[in-house]
Amino acid sequence: MKKIVVVSCTNRPNSNTLKVSKIYAEILKSKQMDAQILDFCDLPVNIAFSETFGKRSDSYTKLIADFVSPVTRFVFIVPEYNGSFPGILKIFLDSMPTKEWNGKYACLVGIADGRAGNLRGLEHLTGILQYLKMHVYHDKLPISIVNKVMDVDGSFSEAQMKACLNQIDGFLQF
Repeated sequence: MKKIVVVSCTNRPNSNTLKVSKIYAEILKSKQMDAQILDFCDLPVNIAFSETFGKRSDSYTKLIADFVSPVTRFVFIVPEYNGSFPGILKIFLDSMPTKEWNGKYACLVGIADGRAGNLRGLEHLTGILQYLKMHVYHDKLPISIVNKVMDVDGSFSEAQMKACLNQIDGFLQF
């Protein structure tokens, strides 16, 4: 069974990003994939200073060993923060040697309360992931007005769910 990590790219507690990550993990599991969520709320609080430039705690080493090193496919669920993506995502990527990402595959999902679904942030992230020599799936899904397409229980509307299913079907063939 192929392992895919769904990366919930914010450290904001109880976020819509985590809710969307759970939807994607369920979609992947329904397709017989071993899907796990990497919730950035589980990252070390002082990651920018404690886990970079060759320093590494045992717990962060384990996180990398569980969620990055052995995995070849990632689904990044990326909220819009100030016209781009959260800084915690950049710190996470920068905290590892570039070889950790080389040749791996990425699927990008943007979410926003506004109307653009974080398209700009997805483009910024695409450039960084390609610099890291990742293969970025062309069908980037911007989820606009997330509060209207997802109910309070964390379920998508039928149309939104269909778009997510189509994206994942394509990514699994990529």
